[in-house]
Amino acid sequence: MGSAPAATAGEIRRAQRADGPAAVLAIGTANPPTSMTQDEYPDYYFRVTNSEHLTDLKAKLTRICKKSGIKQRFMHLNEELLAANPDFTDRTLPSLDARVDIASAAVPELAAAAAAKAIAEWGRPATEITHLIFSTYSGARAPSADRRLASLLGLSPTVSRTMLNLHGCYGGGRSLQLAKELAENNRGARVLVACSEITLIAFYGPEGGCPDNILGQALFGDGAGAVIIGADPVGPVERPLFEMAFASQTTIPGTEDDISMEINKGGMEYHISNKVPRLLGCNVERCLIDAFGALGVSAKWNDLFWAIHPGGRAILDHIEGVLGLDDGKLAASRHVLSEFGNMSGTTVIFVLDELRRRRATKQEGVEAPEWGVMMAFGPGITIETMVLHAPAILDEN
Repeated sequence: MGSAPAATAGEIRRAQRADGPAAVLAIGTANPPTSMTQDEYPDYYFRVTNSEHLTDLKAKLTRICKKSGIKQRFMHLNEELLAANPDFTDRTLPSLDARVDIASAAVPELAAAAAAKAIAEWGRPATEITHLIFSTYSGARAPSADRRLASLLGLSPTVSRTMLNLHGCYGGGRSLQLAKELAENNRGARVLVACSEITLIAFYGPEGGCPDNILGQALFGDGAGAVIIGADPVGPVERPLFEMAFASQTTIPGTEDDISMEINKGGMEYHISNKVPRLLGCNVERCLIDAFGALGVSAKWNDLFWAIHPGGRAILDHIEGVLGLDDGKLAASRHVLSEFGNMSGTTVIFVLDELRRRRATKQEGVEAPEWGVMMAFGPGITIETMVLHAPAILDEN
């Protein structure tokens, strides 16, 4: 009696793939307990760094804070930590070891707080997560934050972990695109994306530092976001919030030096060119045209919902102007910027969370757009673009 013919490689591959698109199944966010209003920050910063004699720089920070569109930010670093680590205020002193010690514990713990919320909303056991993607600029040690997070959450020893480091503000977008690929190419996969940032790694006084430090002191905050991604949702437990229809990454040529980060003995220094808002404004529409063209979907920008990384108020203003967006189209991004500041790669997850909240509580009779866009920007200059589709079930709950 002959044996059955072996399956072909093509048949095996088709069986390994999911049937439907990857979708966001749950979102969780978390922040450290310490918060500060933007109005208070200049006085606080110059006092704790013993820099009150630098009146011109303080006046500059005060002006930037007032124009930032930010009301408050959260931060892990507090006066108790600064008192125990006075070297943190002087970038010329070798404080990196102490910063890494603190971040190695705090970054995955903050991520665990966000991920626990996402897992609870998801409704399935943490051991059923098959893949983990962790993004941060605050890590400099191995085993890294992904390994620690897996332990904190009780993930399976067979979970497949990927660590993304120093992607900066596009880290959230990059992580979500990788999660989409994993979910769609591995039937039954459930991918946990975790982004966690604490600005401790880049905190130091203004004297003798990079001029961009003042801008960073006005913009950046701490937070963690977690998203569970999977295809072919299992009802009734799993409910898709946003389906991921298309994703791409674009690098703007000749912009290697316009956003950069470097870790040295005194922490992390970064450079943010004042050309960034204009550079993004000149390139985002091409990314959108290419994305919707690849799908064969005709889109008017004002007929979409928007989840834009709020790198700063000027970036949102430029994108809004270039695309001719109506007032309120970027409301979710502006709200997150106002309440949390720029939390680097984590921020776009907060925007997705705010967007789904607004859609779920929309006014009766107001139709929510079916299609939308998520975009994130960072060093490179890199633009992450993802076309999202909101299934009807989101609007029914």
